[in-house]
Order: sequence, then structure tokens, then C-alpha cells
Amino acid sequence: MEVLFWTQLLAASEWAIRLTMLPIIVLRKEKPEACLAWLALVFFEPWIGLALYLLIGENRLGRRRLADRQQRRLLWSVCNGKNDPERDLSSERFASLDDLFGRLEGLPMVGGNQLILMSDTDTVIDRLIADIDAAQHHVHLLFYIFKDDEVGRRVGEALIRATGRGVICRVLADAVGSRKLFRRLAPSLRRAGVRILPALPATLWRLPFARLDLRNHRKLAVIDGRIAYTGSQNIVEATYGHKRAGAWHDLMARLTGPVVHQLQGIFLEDWFYESGELLEDPALFPACPQDGSVVIQVVPTGPDQPTELFQDLLVRAIFFAKRQVVITSPYFIPNESMLLALRLAALRKVHVELALPRRSDHPLVAAAGGFYCRHLMRHGVRVFLFGEGMLHAKTLTIDDELAMFGSANYDIRSFDLNFELNLVLYSSEAVREVRRLQQNYIARSQEARLEDWPAPTFGSRLKVNLAKLFSPLL
Repeated sequence: MEVLFWTQLLAASEWAIRLTMLPIIVLRKEKPEACLAWLALVFFEPWIGLALYLLIGENRLGRRRLADRQQRRLLWSVCNGKNDPERDLSSERFASLDDLFGRLEGLPMVGGNQLILMSDTDTVIDRLIADIDAAQHHVHLLFYIFKDDEVGRRVGEALIRATGRGVICRVLADAVGSRKLFRRLAPSLRRAGVRILPALPATLWRLPFARLDLRNHRKLAVIDGRIAYTGSQNIVEATYGHKRAGAWHDLMARLTGPVVHQLQGIFLEDWFYESGELLEDPALFPACPQDGSVVIQVVPTGPDQPTELFQDLLVRAIFFAKRQVVITSPYFIPNESMLLALRLAALRKVHVELALPRRSDHPLVAAAGGFYCRHLMRHGVRVFLFGEGMLHAKTLTIDDELAMFGSANYDIRSFDLNFELNLVLYSSEAVREVRRLQQNYIARSQEARLEDWPAPTFGSRLKVNLAKLFSPLL
């Protein structure tokens, strides 16, 4: 009798969860695919589904972050008022994208910049440390992963040297991606005078107020308001995660010119969110002469703004393609509109190529991506598998006339959940440089075939199609 009682109680509680969660999910999830995925999870495993929904089901950022969105406008007005943008597109076909980017975050394209692309981890770190050692006023770092390894300690020592010279050093590192930093290296940095804060702290007491898996995935460094770095590389050794996927291959840009002021504004915004400190020192925005010819548009995204605009931007850019679309990404889980854009591009004889790592550090995500790759391959899209490590560079080029790169992956998590930072390049010379890097990755990859990727076994097909069902949650 006692066993029967507990069995009936469990069944009753599960149906109570199903009936309670049904209207909540239906009313709060605008995207049908996400709604159906959550309903499937809750109906199959009610208690597990309830726990996961409470943890990651809604984009809760906390009251302060949402209430402070108006303050963002002030910060942008400070950094955007310093330079008049030079609107010089290499192709008028892409002129309409400027308005779409502007509605996304209010950042105009700006010309007169110099850009140096770097794809070697050690080169990036050496150059960054050299610029920190030459800093005279401030160093601002914002990274998803700042690891307490050889690379992290080298950067930390450069920050300590800079602080000793009277340079103000501020560091933001994601609380989850850099959790070991705050246990080990951060205390010594603070004792030396470096100001270091966790971005989006992930503690259980915050659970009722903020979703714990919303992360700051940006990679950004600003030195003296005149030099900036951004792209896909973290402050970590290239062999990070080598046991699963191999050495990481990233793309980073060193920038000078007016665009540095916009990137400075992004750091100041995130610093304000975490510290409550509004930095208004004019020395943070020194004169930035137009010392180059590259036209750049900065595109920061995050769950505190309409993420559909960033997806619309990608789709619209792909529809502009006449000859070629090339994407490199460590993870590939497109939404329906992007999947349609790529498929239609291939059907109208545009050469569409995807370069992805053969081995991923997230097997479930890779399995879901495999389903979409096979779907696109059937429509003529060529997929290349990079076998020399974790291809972590996130790039898009269209017709050798437009390029985009940065921290955002081509997956639903980057679209909807993470705070990301991307650059769009319109100048032909800079776009060609990104294309050369993409061609290098593809030359070192093996083209996938329908009959052998993934292996056509029952287990692999089941894994891929199960992962597909939950791709809206990944």
C-alpha cells in the first residue's frame, strides 16, 4: 500500500507539472520550435524539465540590467560623438545593411581605421602584452575565458607592471568561463592594484532574479583609448581543451582609428553593469586620427535587446550574395530563417561553403550541427571538416565584398543568450584578408560526404536526430 501511495503521488505530481507548465511555456515562448522542445522535455520528464526550465528557461537578466538600458544610450552618445563616420562602402549593394545594423545597436559604420588580423595565439598574446607594457593611462580587458595558465599569468604580470607605473587596469571576466581565475590569479592581481570583476556572477541565490547560463562571451581589449583588440580568442593557451578537440585556432584583430571609441563604449557599458561605476573621464576617449582606410561596423548583441535583428542581419546579408558565401564556426546550429537563406543561396548557384571542426568540445552540439549540415549538403552546400584542432574562428564572407568576424558562433545560443561582439568589414582589402584565412582553413580540411559524415550507423543517426530535437535549447 505504501509503495502504491508514493507511485500515485509521483504520477499526480508529474501531471500537475505538465498542466501547470503547459500554459507558461506556450505563453512565454514566442518561437514555436523552442516552445515544442520545452513541451517535449516537460511532458517526457516533468521533474527534470521543470528544474531545467527554472534554471535556463527564460532570459532573466536581473532588474538592474534591464532598468539600466537607458544608461547604455548615454554611453553610446559619449563614444559616438567623438568622430564623424566615413560612410564609404566598397559595394552599394550592402548600403541598406547600415540601417539594419543601426537599429540593432545604434552604432554607425566608421571609416579611417587600421586593422591587423592575427590567427596565431602566441602572436596575439605577445602583441597584446607589448601594448600593455607601453600603456600610459589605462588598460581595459573583457574576456569570456581568462585562464590561470601560462598565458593568463603572462598577461597578469603585464597588468601588474602597468599598475606599478600608475596605469589604471580594469578587467572583466565571465564568472563561469573564468571561474578558476577568481580562485587563484585574481587575488594577486587585486593586491597589486588591478581592478578585476566577474561578469554575470553565477550563484544560486541569484537564481530567482537572473538566469545563470546567460554569459558574457565577448573578447575585447582597449589600451589608452587608442588601440583595441577583438575577435574570437580568449586569454588562454592554444592547447586549451586539447584532449577533446585539439589546439584552438582563432582570429583576432588589432585596431586603431575612430572605431576604438565604439569598442571603448562597449567595455564601459559592461563595466557599469557589473560595478555601478559610470566612467566619464574624457581621457578614456583621446583623439583617434584616421590612420587607415578600413570601414568597420561594430555589432554588439545580447539577450537584453531584440536578438531577431542580428539574425535578420545575417539572413539579409546572405540573400545579397551573388557568387559565394563562406562561413567558419566551431558550432553550427542555424535557425530556420538562416537555414532557408543558405539553402536558397545554393539553389541559385551561389557557392556556399561551411568549415567546421571535425572534433568538437561539445559532442551534443556537434551532433545537432551534423543534422543541419547533412540537410544543406543535399542542396549543394559544401561542408569541410577541419582536422588539425578546434576551428574556433567565427567568420562570414560574401562575394569578397563583406566580411564579419568576432565572438558569435552560428548557433542559437549565440543568437539568443550570449553577449557577443562582432565586426563587419566593408573595405575590399580587409575582406580579402579574411577570405585568405578562410581559404587556408578549407585547404587544411577534408570535404564531408553524405555517405560518410556522420557514419551511417543506427547509433549515429539516432544521436544526430535526438540532438536535432533539442537544438532550439542549445
